[in-house]
Amino acid sequence: MKKFIGYILLTLVLVSCGAESGHFRISGRLRNFNQGEFYVYSTDGAIPGLDTITVSQGRFEYDTPLDTTATFIIVFPNFSEHPVFGESGATAKLSGDASHLKEVEVSGTDINEQMTEWRLMAANLTPPEVKREAEKFINANPTSIISRYLLRKYFIDSPQPDYKKAALLAKDMKKANPSDAATDLLLKHLDTQKNIQVGEPLPRFSAIDINGKKTSNSALTGKFNIINVWASWNYESQNIQRLIVRKKKEHGNDIEAISICLDASIKDCRRRVTSDSIKWSNICNGNMWQSPILKTLGIATIPGNIICDSKGKIIARDLRADKIEEKIKEVLGKK
Repeated sequence: MKKFIGYILLTLVLVSCGAESGHFRISGRLRNFNQGEFYVYSTDGAIPGLDTITVSQGRFEYDTPLDTTATFIIVFPNFSEHPVFGESGATAKLSGDASHLKEVEVSGTDINEQMTEWRLMAANLTPPEVKREAEKFINANPTSIISRYLLRKYFIDSPQPDYKKAALLAKDMKKANPSDAATDLLLKHLDTQKNIQVGEPLPRFSAIDINGKKTSNSALTGKFNIINVWASWNYESQNIQRLIVRKKKEHGNDIEAISICLDASIKDCRRRVTSDSIKWSNICNGNMWQSPILKTLGIATIPGNIICDSKGKIIARDLRADKIEEKIKEVLGKK
C-alpha cells in the first residue's frame, strides 16, 4: 500500500513539473511585468499563426500539443524576440527582468539551456563577432535545432543576408542529418533566393488583398515600387509602412506599393491598415510564413522588402527604413 501511495505521489509530482506527453509547456515569471500579454509563434508551423500568452500577477503559462521538436518565438511587448525550443512532454521556464529582456534565461531542457548560454555570451559581442560565433556553433552542431535557428537569424533574416554562406552551412547540416525535412525546405528556399536578387526581374505573382480585390505585378507602375512584408508584432516593419505612407504623399504615383501582412488575424491586419491610413493593397491570409506569395517572391525576413524600378527590375532587397528613404531620393530625387 505504501509503495502504491508513493507511486501516486511521484506521478503527481512529475505531472505538475512537466507537460503531458504529446504537449509542450512554456511557463515562468518576469520581474516588473505583473499584468499584460505577449505573443508566440512557431517558425516550424507547430502552432497555427500567432498565439497570445497572458501574464497575471507576474506569472504565465502556455500549453500546446507537440509530438516533435519545434522552434517557438516569443514576442515581448517591446517587439524583442526570444527563441524557445519545444519538445514533447517538456516544460521550458523563462525567468528574468522585463526591463532587461536580453538577459532573460530559458531553462528546463538541455537545448534551451544551451541556447541561453550561447545568447548571453553573444550579447557582449559586436555583430561581426556574433556572426562568426553563430557559424562556429553551426559547424560544431550541424544536427541541432539551435543551428537551424542561428542560420536563419544571422545569415538569412538579417539586414545584410549572406545567402551563399547560408546555403553552404545548410548543405553541411543536410549532410549530417539527411532525413531532416526542415533543412530540405531551407535549401529549397535558398535556391529560390538565388534567382530573386538585385538585377533580376521581379517574379510574376497575383494574390487577393484584404478587400477581396486581386493584385499583381501590374499594380507596380511607379518609378519606385516596393513590396513590403510587415506584422503588427514587428515594430520596424510598421515603421517602414508609415514611411511609405509619408513618401507616397510627397511623390504621389511615382511610388507604388503592395504589402504582405504576416498577422494570423486578418481583422488585426485591417485594423492596423485603417489606423495607419494605408491605401494600397495589403495581402493577409492568416497563414503567416506559410503564405504562398512569400515563397514565390523568396522573402523570408521581417522586415522584408523588394524594390523595383519602372521596368520591373529588382534594384534593392530587404532594406531598413533609413536605407529605403535613401533609395527613394536616389531614384526620384529630392522633393
